Amino acid sequence: MEKIGIIDLGSNTARLVIVDMFTDGHYAVVDELKESVRLGQDMDRDGFLKPQRISETIKTLKMFKRLCDARGVDRIIAVGTAAVRRAKNQRSFLDEIQVSCNITIRVLSEEEEAVLVYRGVINSMDIPKGLILEIGGGSTKIIYYNRRNVLGTASLPFGAVTLTDLFAGDATPQESAKHVEEFFTEQLKKIPWLSEIDPETQMIGVGGSFRNLFKISKMVRKYPLDLAHNYKLATEDFVAIYDMLKALDVDKRKKIKGLSPARADIMPAAMAIVKAFVGYMNIENFTIGACGLREGIMVNQALPITTEKPISDVLSYSLDRLVKFYGCDTKHIEHVMQLSVQLFKQLRVLHKFSRQYLKVLKIAASLHDCGERMKYYGHAKHSWYAILNSSIYGATHREIILAAFVAGCHNREDVPVGEWQKYKEIVTEEDLDAVKKLGVLLRIAESLDRSHCGMVTGLNCDVLGDSVIMKTIVTGDAALEIRDAERANPEFKKAFRKNLEIL
Repeated sequence: MEKIGIIDLGSNTARLVIVDMFTDGHYAVVDELKESVRLGQDMDRDGFLKPQRISETIKTLKMFKRLCDARGVDRIIAVGTAAVRRAKNQRSFLDEIQVSCNITIRVLSEEEEAVLVYRGVINSMDIPKGLILEIGGGSTKIIYYNRRNVLGTASLPFGAVTLTDLFAGDATPQESAKHVEEFFTEQLKKIPWLSEIDPETQMIGVGGSFRNLFKISKMVRKYPLDLAHNYKLATEDFVAIYDMLKALDVDKRKKIKGLSPARADIMPAAMAIVKAFVGYMNIENFTIGACGLREGIMVNQALPITTEKPISDVLSYSLDRLVKFYGCDTKHIEHVMQLSVQLFKQLRVLHKFSRQYLKVLKIAASLHDCGERMKYYGHAKHSWYAILNSSIYGATHREIILAAFVAGCHNREDVPVGEWQKYKEIVTEEDLDAVKKLGVLLRIAESLDRSHCGMVTGLNCDVLGDSVIMKTIVTGDAALEIRDAERANPEFKKAFRKNLEIL
């Protein structure tokens, strides 16, 4: 295992992420630190990074280096983006960092930065056609892809910090926001391929401003999940937040729950960019992605093949990574998954669920034992909590919630009604019925590999009258497995209104 530190020196924020890189192509974030250095502030006046900003950045990078040393980091990958890229005093700035911090900053070109943002998105989201809007402090990137091929990119040389500076002389915050909208819209008109976007394309918002937008929206909606990644927001709901933000002065913005005080002054400009973009592109809703440039670097380091082509199955890779992270028995997990899928398909005549629920069952089967890492007794409820709070890529929030409840009730546990009600904005009564039935199927599948030896290799299910006859295909003595699975008969009968006989 190698421990690496990734430093992203942006125009607004400097970020450090410390990551464990495993030899099997997986990774895990183990620490993070960020500071608002405002490196690009006031830079548009003459193109030079200002002494105060340089001093603050050097101070921050020294702090990052100390943390990396303390955490035993083997290697640091440090990149600089828009502000460093455009600075006339770039060379002296980078030399000073090298001498005082012993950190080498690689300045990314616009194209390199856009590619890393794209890789962070495409390897963490199951969205076949996407239009990425990434708002930084000193630049804004637009990336259009379809079927894992990039069809168009544009990097505009202004972001939340530079546009805030540009229109700082306006009389009111509302006037400033309006001018940013108008200015950005004019820039969009200069990108010809935007008029050729497939109408089925989904907008994906990336960057710190979008993550802050999620936090504000979460507070407004009282959204039950604390997951920014894959959070969907209707444009009309965004506009309501934007209208509220731009009417307030900086001091009042700092008191808004969910909004970082360090971002309060530049947030209206960032939101004005979003407002101009959704208006120009006639977008009715968009998805927030929590993975961008840094995650692009992470996945490239863990899986070098992703520099050539994206991960083919984002969800499976994500689940495999979590199974290993939680120390689950991988062979047992694979076997329970296989048996769960067989049960789902062979009993479709009873449950009549769509393939969407098969995806939910796969997530639950993969992580149903992860709660054992906390405590074996009652581990199903710990698995429920872990699934709700793990970074599962390639799944919607609804699918994650359903999978958590399936795993949480697979071990003779009832669905906790009080907890279920917290998610009523996202799930339905039909989903509750599905959770109960899928929980029973998962319990049976787990029982049929009770010894973790793979004795039961397959199943043949027949529905005969008021009974389901389940014939097991075995490779040895499966008495333990069959006896354990038979104990699920009461729950099976309650869920499916059929008796279960296992042979």
